[in-house]
Amino acid sequence: MEKVLEFTNISKAFPGVLALDDVSISAYGGRVSALMGENGAGKSTLLKILSGDLRPDDGVISVNGAVKNFTSPYQSIKSSISVIYQERQLIGAMSVMENVFLDDLHEKFGFVRKAELKRKTQEIIEAFGLPIKATDIVGRLSVAHQQMVEIMKAYRRDSDIIAFDEPTASLTGKEIAVLFDLIRKLKERGKVILYVSHRIAEIFQITDDIFVLKDGRLVKSFKTTDTNEKELVKAMVGRDIGDTFANLRRNEQLGDIILDVKNLVTDYVHDVSFELRSGEVLGFAGLVGAGRTEVMRAIFGADPIISGEIWLGGKQVKFKSPRDAINSGIALCPEDRKEQGLILGRSIRDNISIPVLSKVANGPFVNIAAEEKLASKAVKKYTIKTPTTEKLALELSGGNQQKTILGRWTSDKMATKILILDEPTKGIDVGTKAEVYQIIHDFAAQGIGVIFISSELFEVLNVSDNIVVMHNGRITGKIPRQDATEEYVLELAMK
Repeated sequence: MEKVLEFTNISKAFPGVLALDDVSISAYGGRVSALMGENGAGKSTLLKILSGDLRPDDGVISVNGAVKNFTSPYQSIKSSISVIYQERQLIGAMSVMENVFLDDLHEKFGFVRKAELKRKTQEIIEAFGLPIKATDIVGRLSVAHQQMVEIMKAYRRDSDIIAFDEPTASLTGKEIAVLFDLIRKLKERGKVILYVSHRIAEIFQITDDIFVLKDGRLVKSFKTTDTNEKELVKAMVGRDIGDTFANLRRNEQLGDIILDVKNLVTDYVHDVSFELRSGEVLGFAGLVGAGRTEVMRAIFGADPIISGEIWLGGKQVKFKSPRDAINSGIALCPEDRKEQGLILGRSIRDNISIPVLSKVANGPFVNIAAEEKLASKAVKKYTIKTPTTEKLALELSGGNQQKTILGRWTSDKMATKILILDEPTKGIDVGTKAEVYQIIHDFAAQGIGVIFISSELFEVLNVSDNIVVMHNGRITGKIPRQDATEEYVLELAMK
């Protein structure tokens, strides 16, 4: 019997926001159905309703014709549904095997049968072709390998319905190939597969059907083979965004050297040297684990430096903490915006004002009016979609969370000289990406030196003025944009 998942007239509202408005979608076994749309379109809300994290205000979910009324994720899992979120649902202090089998620890007489857990987990690891062990502590794994552990959990359950929410955002090309091979096998077994991604090339590579959401409504449905990238983007953003990179207003004039890193050595990187000029967008390319993030953490005072020098504006500096770097005009938007970039339980206003509280204070008390003015200006400048600055960062879409971080570091109270952006477009939609690319060059036009890190090579090639390539903790090449090709950069990244 063919499996079918049906969302019928689903609606869901939050204070000030109608997240889903009368959405009806049918997804069938043996097919991969994409959910597409800008950040805030309602995709994640729909998946949270499917998983039992949220309950719809109206409408029903049916599986094979039977209406389901999930009041918890446990009920959804027991109905053979697995949802793999972009935000990993892992316990960092536990092992890979304990995370993979958390809801089925193979107990006997109250004792966990660890040998059996280890054997079964190792079989899954080998099927995925991963260089990790069943006994490895998850919190010590790379972000990419943690994401694969999340996928392994769903694979182990052998659910009839599997939803992937931005599964490749943290993965390398090799791991993506493994995932796509897995999805094809699941498809052959008649599974219902929902797939959410902002990487349009992936949608055309792996899906059969596409459902486009905009402002909480289903606005378009396609057979993947019957549409193209231009038509899909227009359905998502409501306009033709043209050639994003060709339309960038670039800063043509670079200034003096404002950051000079000489022979930097840490526990993770070796003999790293480069220069950044005011008004420059300096791209950093490399495979996952190349050391790009580690270089930036050292510059920002987050990781200790063993040897080497950092010169800022012609003066040597030694930062003991990120606060020292911030006070010197260096800002960092980290790779993991949820874990390291935002205080998720606090408001947009709090997140934007936190590094400059002393500048929006009357003595020992925060000036709420000044704080609100600062946050409102950032919301307007970066078109952060929110009814109020009191909205929690946790409730924002990925793109709006990223804009909130940008608003924090580029307020008129910050006087930022150097802005380090580590994977700033990860998990955000094509329309917001175009905005972020232009925002980056607007920063450069103000004389700010921008360091831009991305695992998507085409971004680095097209956004940057100059490109630094890293491999295994070392710089393997420095290339001006006009001389850079994907083949050449990949060659350097694999040296």
